[in-house]
Amino acid sequence: MQTDIDPRSLIGRKAFDRQGAKIGTVDEVYLDDATGVPEWAAVRTGLFTRDAFVPLEPSEFVDGALLIPFDRTLIKDAPDFGVGRHLSPEQELQLYRHYGLDSSPSSETGPDRDFGRLAGQEE
Repeated sequence: MQTDIDPRSLIGRKAFDRQGAKIGTVDEVYLDDATGVPEWAAVRTGLFTRDAFVPLEPSEFVDGALLIPFDRTLIKDAPDFGVGRHLSPEQELQLYRHYGLDSSPSSETGPDRDFGRLAGQEE
Protein backbone atom coordinates (compact mmCIF):
# COMPACT_ATOMS: atom_id res chain seq x y z
CA MET A 1 0.00 0.00 0.00
CA GLN A 2 1.13 3.56 -0.52
CA THR A 3 3.01 4.72 2.55
CA ASP A 4 2.35 8.45 1.97
CA ILE A 5 -1.38 8.16 2.74
CA ASP A 6 -2.53 9.75 5.97
CA PRO A 7 -3.87 6.79 7.98
CA ARG A 8 -6.72 8.94 9.29
CA SER A 9 -7.97 9.29 5.71
CA LEU A 10 -8.68 5.54 5.68
CA ILE A 11 -11.09 5.77 8.62
CA GLY A 12 -14.68 5.47 7.43
CA ARG A 13 -13.71 4.18 3.97
CA LYS A 14 -15.39 1.10 2.52
CA ALA A 15 -13.35 -2.12 2.37
CA PHE A 16 -13.77 -4.83 -0.27
CA ASP A 17 -12.39 -8.36 -0.61
CA ARG A 18 -10.56 -9.66 -3.67
CA GLN A 19 -13.84 -10.61 -5.34
CA GLY A 20 -15.14 -7.05 -4.95
CA ALA A 21 -17.61 -7.95 -2.18
CA LYS A 22 -18.01 -5.29 0.50
CA ILE A 23 -16.49 -6.40 3.79
CA GLY A 24 -17.30 -3.33 5.84
CA THR A 25 -15.88 0.04 6.84
CA VAL A 26 -12.40 0.88 8.13
CA ASP A 27 -12.79 1.59 11.84
CA GLU A 28 -9.17 2.08 12.96
CA VAL A 29 -5.64 2.02 11.52
CA TYR A 30 -2.61 0.62 13.35
CA LEU A 31 0.93 1.87 12.73
CA ASP A 32 4.20 0.00 12.98
CA ASP A 33 5.94 1.38 16.06
CA ALA A 34 9.40 1.22 14.52
CA THR A 35 8.57 2.91 11.20
CA GLY A 36 5.27 4.75 11.75
CA VAL A 37 3.95 3.15 8.55
CA PRO A 38 0.27 2.09 8.54
CA GLU A 39 0.33 -1.70 8.92
CA TRP A 40 -3.11 -3.01 9.92
CA ALA A 41 -6.69 -1.79 9.65
CA ALA A 42 -9.63 -2.86 11.76
CA VAL A 43 -12.65 -3.22 9.48
CA ARG A 44 -16.15 -3.13 11.00
CA THR A 45 -17.77 -6.12 9.30
CA GLY A 46 -21.39 -5.29 10.11
CA LEU A 47 -23.75 -3.44 12.41
CA PHE A 48 -23.80 -6.11 15.13
CA THR A 49 -20.53 -7.86 14.41
CA ARG A 50 -16.91 -7.23 15.25
CA ASP A 51 -13.91 -5.58 13.69
CA ALA A 52 -11.62 -7.80 11.61
CA PHE A 53 -7.94 -6.95 11.36
CA VAL A 54 -6.66 -6.79 7.78
CA PRO A 55 -3.11 -6.19 6.53
CA LEU A 56 -2.56 -2.91 4.72
CA GLU A 57 0.28 -4.50 2.77
CA PRO A 58 -0.57 -5.94 0.15
CA SER A 59 -3.95 -4.13 0.26
CA GLU A 60 -4.52 -1.14 -2.00
CA PHE A 61 -6.31 2.18 -1.57
CA VAL A 62 -8.09 2.80 -4.87
CA ASP A 63 -10.79 5.36 -5.68
CA GLY A 64 -11.44 6.03 -1.99
CA ALA A 65 -11.83 2.36 -1.02
CA LEU A 66 -9.59 -0.23 0.60
CA LEU A 67 -9.16 -3.30 -1.62
CA ILE A 68 -8.05 -6.31 0.42
CA PRO A 69 -6.58 -9.19 -1.65
CA PHE A 70 -8.09 -11.95 0.50
CA ASP A 71 -11.41 -13.81 0.54
CA ARG A 72 -14.24 -12.52 2.70
CA THR A 73 -14.30 -15.72 4.78
CA LEU A 74 -10.60 -15.50 5.63
CA ILE A 75 -11.02 -11.85 6.64
CA LYS A 76 -14.04 -12.54 8.84
CA ASP A 77 -12.23 -15.49 10.46
CA ALA A 78 -9.21 -13.37 11.46
CA PRO A 79 -8.25 -13.49 15.15
CA ASP A 80 -10.30 -11.06 17.24
CA PHE A 81 -8.22 -8.93 19.61
CA GLY A 82 -10.69 -6.09 20.09
CA VAL A 83 -9.95 -2.58 18.89
CA GLY A 84 -8.61 0.56 20.47
CA ARG A 85 -5.71 -1.24 22.11
CA HIS A 86 -2.11 -1.84 21.18
CA LEU A 87 -1.39 -5.06 19.26
CA SER A 88 1.21 -7.18 21.01
CA PRO A 89 3.98 -8.85 19.01
CA GLU A 90 2.28 -12.21 19.57
CA GLN A 91 -1.06 -10.92 18.29
CA GLU A 92 0.54 -9.43 15.21
CA LEU A 93 2.36 -12.70 14.49
CA GLN A 94 -0.97 -14.54 14.74
CA LEU A 95 -2.41 -12.15 12.16
CA TYR A 96 0.56 -12.62 9.82
CA ARG A 97 0.15 -16.40 10.09
CA HIS A 98 -3.61 -16.19 9.55
CA TYR A 99 -3.11 -14.33 6.27
CA GLY A 100 -0.11 -16.43 5.23
CA LEU A 101 2.18 -13.40 5.13
CA ASP A 102 5.88 -13.08 5.87
CA SER A 103 6.19 -11.87 9.44
CA SER A 104 9.84 -10.86 9.32
CA PRO A 105 10.32 -7.23 10.34
CA SER A 106 11.19 -4.78 7.59
CA SER A 107 13.94 -3.29 9.70
CA GLU A 108 16.44 -4.76 12.12
CA THR A 109 14.84 -3.81 15.42
CA GLY A 110 15.49 -6.94 17.44
CA PRO A 111 13.22 -9.21 19.45
CA ASP A 112 11.81 -6.40 21.59
CA ARG A 113 10.15 -4.77 18.58
CA ASP A 114 6.89 -3.11 19.60
CA PHE A 115 3.96 -3.63 17.25
CA GLY A 116 0.65 -2.11 16.29
CA ARG A 117 0.45 1.42 17.66
CA LEU A 118 -3.00 2.91 17.02
CA ALA A 119 -2.91 5.82 14.57
CA GLY A 120 -3.49 9.17 16.26
CA GLN A 121 -2.27 8.08 19.68
CA GLU A 122 0.82 9.61 21.19
CA GLU A 123 3.35 7.40 22.91
